[in-house]
Amino acid sequence: MKTKYLPYLLILPAGAYLLFFIGYPLVQAIYLAFTQNGHFTLANFHRAFSNSMFFQALKFTLALAIVIIPIQVVLALVLALIMMNTFKGKDWVLYALIIPLTISDVAGGLIWYTMLSDAGFLNKLLLNLGLISQPIHFFGYQYRTMEFLAIVLEEIWRSTAIVFVIILAGLQMISREYIEAAEVFGAGYWTRLRKIVIPMLKPSIQSALIIRTLFAMQIFGAVWMLAGRDIPVLAGEGYYQLTFIKDYSVASIYALAIAMLSIVLGALYVKFLKAPYLEVGE
Repeated sequence: MKTKYLPYLLILPAGAYLLFFIGYPLVQAIYLAFTQNGHFTLANFHRAFSNSMFFQALKFTLALAIVIIPIQVVLALVLALIMMNTFKGKDWVLYALIIPLTISDVAGGLIWYTMLSDAGFLNKLLLNLGLISQPIHFFGYQYRTMEFLAIVLEEIWRSTAIVFVIILAGLQMISREYIEAAEVFGAGYWTRLRKIVIPMLKPSIQSALIIRTLFAMQIFGAVWMLAGRDIPVLAGEGYYQLTFIKDYSVASIYALAIAMLSIVLGALYVKFLKAPYLEVGE
């Protein structure tokens, strides 16, 4: 009898967490989005979609994800492959790569704002080296392209570690027997990488992409620290509607948009990034 109910008892804490901290807020957001004064209505969606900020926020949220995530995956893969080798000071390098993971997005935004401001470290360094004659302006509505670049740099620096840790763990799970067998048959490094390592790494890459995309759709703190509403994002505009406008229904629509994007992109990753060897027998 104990064995029969043991699996359900083991997943009970996780199930309770999902129910109370994800399920209930999701149901509440749906209710707020589709009701007004207790009655069903679509007026909330009309109010949200008629505001150009919604589509700007959607555009910039997707643009940041499209730019940042591929760079992070490639960079994390390169770093993970390097860390699979043995060299002096490897542990210190590993610590240095993981340290940004401990920093919050708000703190990361403040660090990079200080570095990239007109009187910041980067401009002072370039001026002292004589590489520029006047400071490079990163912040301000007229410099939105540079603000976008600042956000990309901050996110690559701060959150590449998430992808790196997952991919490094995946590499360590690949048996050396496959690599050694390929070497015996004369396969070079790039052939082994393309034919063995990458295909067997797909489950780890899939997991890293799903987790990183979830965070990318919720990007908020760093954007507000570095650009404010110059570069609107879905989470930021949802916060603005909730805190400043007090329009809980429209704020819920922003939250639902983030949830739907995350679900759709996650489903695409699951469908198209499944490792061939995991599909056997399906």
